[in-house]
Amino acid sequence: MSEDFYIKYIVPHKGIIIKLCRAYTDTEFDFEDYFQEVCLQIWKSKDNFKEQSKWSTWVYRITLNVCMTMLKKQKKHTATNEIVKNDLSTESEAFNNEELQLLYKAIRQLPEVDKAIIVLYLEDKSYKEIADVSGMKVSAVGARINRIKTKLKTIIYGK
Repeated sequence: MSEDFYIKYIVPHKGIIIKLCRAYTDTEFDFEDYFQEVCLQIWKSKDNFKEQSKWSTWVYRITLNVCMTMLKKQKKHTATNEIVKNDLSTESEAFNNEELQLLYKAIRQLPEVDKAIIVLYLEDKSYKEIADVSGMKVSAVGARINRIKTKLKTIIYGK
């Protein structure tokens, strides 16, 4: 993966990639593996992008698929790109924030699709964008988000 590709196509969507990867991992080590695998898969599949959706939707779908696949297989991948590794070092500080850790711990307890939906919601994506990524109808997204919020409150606060 070239540095130009990374800067042009990965960096603008790094926030959502990071949030989805954190929602599916318990440790910083696993997070880095997931993040690197997502970047690699985006790069590998770039020629398959047919512009039938936005690039951001494509990135979300790849990220979600990679996270779900890696979660199921629990494979550990080695770092293959020094650019990605250096860029992630600043993100490791977020693992020291107790409130964020509590939120991500709760999110990890949700079903896979709910994890993706709430992370997209927290990323301030519109209901339409969430529907495009998840394959749901726009009208169902709002109701699903409210149910997810209720589940998260129950997990976090026990009520």
